Amino acid sequence: MTIAVYAGSFDPVTAGHLSILRQAARLFGHVVVVVAVNPDKHTLLTVAERVELLREVVAHHPNVTVASTDGLIVEYARRIGASVLLRGVRGATDAQFETTLAQANRALAPELSTLFLPAESHLAEVSSSRLKEKLARGEDVSDFCPPAVVARLRQRLPPSPSPWSSR
Repeated sequence: MTIAVYAGSFDPVTAGHLSILRQAARLFGHVVVVVAVNPDKHTLLTVAERVELLREVVAHHPNVTVASTDGLIVEYARRIGASVLLRGVRGATDAQFETTLAQANRALAPELSTLFLPAESHLAEVSSSRLKEKLARGEDVSDFCPPAVVARLRQRLPPSPSPWSSR
């Protein structure tokens, strides 16, 4: 059985991430979604919250599990016997960044293949950062992430008041 690793910060998980995951679940015997901890990245949600949300939204995929690591993804992939690293791409900018990352990973772990999967076209502009910005402005983001994510973000990011509201 081929094990694939789909790693990211998932702060928070978006419909774009889930689009990639649905494709991966059809392609591979087992997919491990890994919340990667980057100490240089300031996240809104804790690692435990991101893992919890991911587990909730992937529960209907029997061949998908969720984990986290603060180490290198290639080291994690080796430990669990994975042979594929999955990366989602939204457009040309992502492709350039992801190609550079894939080359670095290949240098560290030549036995791992990187597979790029595009999100569905209507989700090409969805990112975790953009999702948080929209919610902070009070915009509806329900088309871009699962309800559990919307609820968690609303707890953390109350909408900013309109500049036209009375003070």
